[in-house]
Amino acid sequence: MIHNSIPTVVRNGTIFKSNGEQPTPNGELHFVNGIITYVGPAHSAPTVDDGNFLFIDAQGGTILPGLIESHFHPTYFNVASLEDLDIKYPVEYVTLLASQNATCALEHGYTSARSGGSLFNIDVWLKKAIAEDVVKGPRLTASGREICGVGGLMDWNPNYRKIGMEGLVLLINGPIEATAAVRKLVKDGVEWIKTYPTGDAASPDLNDHHTLCMTFEEMQAVVTTAHNHNLKVTGHCRATRGIKNALLAGFDAIEHGSFMDDETIDLLLERDVPVVPALFFEKASIMHGREFGMTQQVIDGHQETLDAGTVSAQRIIREGGRLGLGGDYGFAWNPHGDYAKELTFFVEHVGLTIEQTLICATRTGAEIIGVQDELGTLEIGKMADILVVAGDVLNEISLIEEKKNLLAVFQNGIIKAGTLSNPN
Repeated sequence: MIHNSIPTVVRNGTIFKSNGEQPTPNGELHFVNGIITYVGPAHSAPTVDDGNFLFIDAQGGTILPGLIESHFHPTYFNVASLEDLDIKYPVEYVTLLASQNATCALEHGYTSARSGGSLFNIDVWLKKAIAEDVVKGPRLTASGREICGVGGLMDWNPNYRKIGMEGLVLLINGPIEATAAVRKLVKDGVEWIKTYPTGDAASPDLNDHHTLCMTFEEMQAVVTTAHNHNLKVTGHCRATRGIKNALLAGFDAIEHGSFMDDETIDLLLERDVPVVPALFFEKASIMHGREFGMTQQVIDGHQETLDAGTVSAQRIIREGGRLGLGGDYGFAWNPHGDYAKELTFFVEHVGLTIEQTLICATRTGAEIIGVQDELGTLEIGKMADILVVAGDVLNEISLIEEKKNLLAVFQNGIIKAGTLSNPN
């Protein structure tokens, strides 16, 4: 693997800037000190000193921004049971597994990620380790432990409660405890507060996908406290009422957003709140759930969620809203490394164009994280987080799924992964 920060030219590929402009065939991209200095047609590119620049041949493939995983669980280690997340393994072991998951994400073309929740705030320290080049992984935005009402989705099983889930979630009863939970996370150094306003198809007996797991007052308390500390708030929202409550309470993003009526869509668009649907997780659960002990009731719930979530995602895009892509990876039926299957799914099954999907996976991801001025598009002055893919991604998005097709993964102008171990 080559690690360098020398001036670089990436050429002989089609450039997709992800900024709304048409792709640039036979494009060329220059960066110096990790900052893009030119991006456009090769014939208009400034002359550079061959002796001072590294040249990367895209081999007629595609040059696009580094991908952004907008719902990343670094501490989910391809478990077959939620119990495994907090019960069976010590935090030291999970930390090692999390670093491995981070490396896996980067090697699959994801140069940035927003944590969707993490055991024992491991993501806070993983972020620091990545930034200091101790661990290889996507630049990370941390969420730490998640907040859920007592008896809610992440507290659904009495057997779990007897043992304890305190390493994964902060359980609350009422607005005062909601405020206290946020303050604990502020002290821990998170950037996003992840909550569970609703249940999920995975828990049909107590907290299915139409169940509310937090009161509106609790959600308001979370938002007020978080915003006071300049933190953003998101939530696992399936049920229509839960999504509305989140939007009315002032949430900054919505995870899943499965069941959305006209009023909810209008409110979402009015506030311009991004949604991360994570739909491939539902598809994977339907396809493979039986192998891992899911009942037919649970599988049917995932199907209902998938159908409704697909309609919601289609409407959001059609009506000018924003979607980020991130797939809840880290379960046995939806493992780390499969991240880009979410992109293919949104093209083949949700009906987005390849260009729309790539924008969701790059520009919108950067907007969600709050780094749109630095990342998410290929433009002069932005950081050189770049993915070079063999083949025409704009005609076959599934090419990104295979690590062997990734020629180079640049993070801040440094080759961190890819098959080009000896470029010339």
